Amino acid sequence: TRWAIRHGKSAIFADCGLGKTIMQLDWSKKVFDHTQKPVLILAPLAVSTQTLLEGIKFGIDTKVVTCSDDIINGINITNYQKLHKFDTSKFGAVVLDESAILKNFNGKTRRMITKSFEATPYKLACTATPAPNDFMELGNHSEFIGSMTRTEMLAMFFIHDGGDTQKWRLKGHANGDFWAWVCSWAVMIRKPS
Repeated sequence: TRWAIRHGKSAIFADCGLGKTIMQLDWSKKVFDHTQKPVLILAPLAVSTQTLLEGIKFGIDTKVVTCSDDIINGINITNYQKLHKFDTSKFGAVVLDESAILKNFNGKTRRMITKSFEATPYKLACTATPAPNDFMELGNHSEFIGSMTRTEMLAMFFIHDGGDTQKWRLKGHANGDFWAWVCSWAVMIRKPS
């Protein structure tokens, strides 16, 4: 969490059971304390209440909201399906819970999320499921965070194999640089130690 706070815009890829929810809540509280602007946590439908209960458990005030009129100057939680009901310019920070929702690079939801929070100064993407060899998903996370667009990532680190537009491979000489770049905006955790 300290690492993500220092970066301001980052991703936490942590396996199941490692406490992503409390990491998100702690990050949100620290960012709110710093900015005094509302924070929005976007979560899958069934997870909003769970996040609220985790906040109560750890003494972090949160509110589940359904539209812009419900926003408090604090930590707000809603589900992805309600994003269109919010004026996202009011938020100083956003957290994507289960950010693997960004996986589909042609997806309407991914485009809406990325565009809606383009100017948001603090961003955190959290998921347990990014496939380390799914370069497009990593590119979409990078684009959401604001590190580099997926297209820029492909041009810098990848080569296109033939006529199939879906087949990109990491340039041999770029392997180390690519993973160093990913580590500049994302942390991957498999066990607490």
